[in-house]
Amino acid sequence: MAQVLAHAAGRSRQPVLRFEHALMATSLCPGPVGAYDALAGGAHRKFRLTPARGAILRFVRKLVSPFHISQPLLRSLALVVLLCATTPGMVIRQNPPANDNQEATVATQMRNVTFRFSDTVAVEIKSLDGVLVPLDKNEFPNFDDKDSFKLRVSRAEIAMDSRDLANVLNSYVFRRPDSPLTQLSISVEKGHLKVQGKLHDKGDIPFETEGVLIPAADGKIRLHSEKIKAMHLPVKGLMELFGIDLSRLIKEGKVPGVGAQEDDLILDLEQILPPPHIEGKVVSVRMEGEKIIQIFGSSDAKPVKNIRAGNYMAFKNNRIRLGKLVMNDVDLILIDMDPNDPLDFFLDHYKEQLSAGYSKLTADSGLRVYIKDYNKLHPAKASPGNDKTK
Repeated sequence: MAQVLAHAAGRSRQPVLRFEHALMATSLCPGPVGAYDALAGGAHRKFRLTPARGAILRFVRKLVSPFHISQPLLRSLALVVLLCATTPGMVIRQNPPANDNQEATVATQMRNVTFRFSDTVAVEIKSLDGVLVPLDKNEFPNFDDKDSFKLRVSRAEIAMDSRDLANVLNSYVFRRPDSPLTQLSISVEKGHLKVQGKLHDKGDIPFETEGVLIPAADGKIRLHSEKIKAMHLPVKGLMELFGIDLSRLIKEGKVPGVGAQEDDLILDLEQILPPPHIEGKVVSVRMEGEKIIQIFGSSDAKPVKNIRAGNYMAFKNNRIRLGKLVMNDVDLILIDMDPNDPLDFFLDHYKEQLSAGYSKLTADSGLRVYIKDYNKLHPAKASPGNDKTK
């Protein structure tokens, strides 16, 4: 069954028949081609609206005179017509679509999972309860499109190796060739986070900062700097170290996932990590060896029982797509074939993991797929920091 599922996932997509309600929008003014130019007196001339305004008033007066509409209302109608003529194609919609589709969320539970975002970035999920939320125009999460959904966490314990955090900053946040920070490395020493790198826009001057990670009030992570050095010499503050240009970029929110408050850096995991993005509130942070342990939660989050024993990723309710397979009323559990170590899952290669395993149908049409760990399919590609074969 797993081979059939993986084969179906690898084939080209076919249209999926579905019925849906169309959201109707009223087009206030489609606007003829060249209406803007006609009002402006030509494509490259200044506005000459007085003659046009008179023509529009006469047009509207003829149009509505049989109905005995008052002069003030006539002016209002003329203004609407004028606005349509100068803004062709403008559409007014009721209830603009939100960025996410709340009604199509898929409940998810994960236990003991190494979740890979890329070849060099992974997190270790000890436990997680939340939902997959379709984004933009997507009607349901699609495993072949990492931007089609996000993972909204209600409760979780997630660990990240310091080397993976450095990879995220180097590969995504400061990846441009002209990035002001380069060659970043991160380590944990005696419960403190130590960040080293080079200030590229200052002649590659080496710097280092040491501090503690604490949860911010808004659920993000704050790096509170206690020691700051440049060329091994003490510096008063982090913003002084970075200089005016980088400090301004950070404070204006132009560095994805990185903010600043006084001399502390604010890290937003939702923006820092590659897709599918994780959304949730961090309530506590601690260090264990080279691991950064983050606890997610909220005041209204209730404990959820484990669906089963072992290492797994479970999905329930609504719809989800895996290749050509669209599962309605989802009841899907991806189960680790080797329960002796965490389930190593890489969304970019999930079809390979499916084809290396097998699946079973339950009596109520649920699907249980036993998959092989990614690092056991490609041990040479597995990140040393997350290699489960050690």
